[in-house]
This record gives sequence, C-alpha cells and structure tokens, in this order.
Amino acid sequence: MIKTVVEAGLPVDETLSIRKRRLEPEHGESSAWKRISVVTGIHGDELEGQYVCYETARRIQEHPEYLNGIVDLYPALNPFGIDSVTRGIPAFDLDMNRIFPGRFDGDMNEYLAAEIVRDLKGSDLCIDIHASNIYLTEIPQIRINEQHEKALMRYALLSNVDFIWIHGASTVLESTLAYSMNSRGVPTLVVEMGVGMRITRDYGDQMTDGIFSLMKELGIWSGPVSQVRKPVVSQKPDEVTFLNAPVSGIFIKTLSHGARVSRGTEIGRIVDPLQGSLLCTVDSPVDGWLFTVREYPVVDEGSLMARILNTNNPDVRRMMG
Repeated sequence: MIKTVVEAGLPVDETLSIRKRRLEPEHGESSAWKRISVVTGIHGDELEGQYVCYETARRIQEHPEYLNGIVDLYPALNPFGIDSVTRGIPAFDLDMNRIFPGRFDGDMNEYLAAEIVRDLKGSDLCIDIHASNIYLTEIPQIRINEQHEKALMRYALLSNVDFIWIHGASTVLESTLAYSMNSRGVPTLVVEMGVGMRITRDYGDQMTDGIFSLMKELGIWSGPVSQVRKPVVSQKPDEVTFLNAPVSGIFIKTLSHGARVSRGTEIGRIVDPLQGSLLCTVDSPVDGWLFTVREYPVVDEGSLMARILNTNNPDVRRMMG
C-alpha cells in the first residue's frame, strides 16, 4: 500500500509529495502488530538506502506469510534532492537533516519535517540509512549518540553492521531526524555505509539481512534470517585516528577500507600529475583497522583521507591477532 506522508503546494500548480510503502500482514489483529520504519533519502546524493528499501520489500513480498507486523519504507524523504542528485534541498541550499523536528507553523521545509516526525511516531524501531558523501567510502556502521546508547545498543548489535561508533553529544545533532525521534521515545539507528551517488549491492544485502534480524527480534518476521556479524564497538574518542592530507594533489589509494594496518603501512599516495612527481606517501601512524578511506581523488591540504580505529580498542587487538 502506497501512502502519502505529506504534500506541499509548489509554484506553477506542482506538488511536492513524500510517500511511503506500507507492508502489513494478511492475517492477525492489527492492534497487536509492531511497526518498524526504514527511512532514507534525506540527502539526495546518498542512494545506498534505495536498494535496501527495494530488497526489503522484495523479500517480504516473496514470503508474505512470515510477516506479523507493519513495515513502513520511506525511500525518499528529500525527493527533489534525489531527482537533482543534490545533497540538500534544491533552491533552498538547505541540509534537510538540520531542520528536525520541524514546525507545523514554519516554512515549507519545517512543515515537511514536522509531518515526517508525526508520521514516524508510534514506530517500535526506526532505521535511518545514509551513505557517505562522494569523497569517502565507509564500511557498514551504526553511529550512536552517547545520550541514547542504553536504548539503542541491543538493536545495534543485531543489525549486521561491521562497526558501532558511539560518539559524544553535539549541538548540531539535535537537529537531525534520529535525535528528534530518539528524544520522542522512538529508538532510531543511524546507518552509514558505502559512498555517495552509488549503490554498493553487497552492503545493501548486508543491511537488509540486519533489518530482517531486527524484525525477527521485534516479532514482526517469523521466517528464517541470516546470522548477524559481531561488530567492532568503539566508545572512546582516542581510539580513532584521522588522517588529513599534508599537501594538495591527487590521492591514489593503496588500500581499501576494512584493511588491517600496521604503523607505517602505506594507505595511499598524493601525486602531482602535471610534474609527474610523488608529493608524499600517506602512511598509517598507528596499528589498527582502516574503516574509512578517501574515494574522491582530488585533495586539498587538510582534506580527510582516512579514519583508523587503533589498537587501543580491544576488538581491533583481537582482529589483528
């Protein structure tokens, strides 16, 4: 069933419409059904969640007899951004994930945000899927604000991601969809994976397996599910090392994300294509796990090239033997 979450009038007799797909059981008492919501497309250049919504719906439609609750799929919270391959809301130069919870008496974008929050209320679990930007590739991970760790950790461990990153509170996070929903009692997981403007099918399948694991936990799905991965968990800021470009140039990566590195391991090189010269090598300053790496090759001095979870983390020490 396709439902309209909110509509807003636009110039020249056009309408902006945000829609969702609702999948419900063919049997049972609706008052007893639990509900999971999968949202994506807040940023128009992050497309990894499009495949997850498709694959989730496809699997449910293949075996509707296993469905015992409500699954709401919101593939495009920022439809104009997706249509124009723009991160923010076109024409407004506005990041949609910085206007929640919105206001019913605000401007059009604040009104849309308020209606989205209202529609998501009542969910037993919400999964907010993002990709990285066009510059970086990320392994499938969940990021949790430390204020909500207690409520979210048990769900995160069942979500089939490789990494759970618990970070400190930040003022800007209070304007995100996830913070707004968690503050209203709807447990909401933020997933980051892949790269901007692309679909990484392996990651999409991995995340979909995680969604079905969570549906099983909630009693929404009674069919078979895949065994989930045991994620690496980071809770301390000093466990993560950031590598920034020391010079401007073209970055040619040597390693892919997910690699285990030792101090001095070459991660990539920055070159000058005009002179045909090597400007510098980018080496790991620590032993650890490369969970983010630069995908877009043009770098300026200071550009982020990689993140490494170092061996201060016990999970990484076990990984490295």
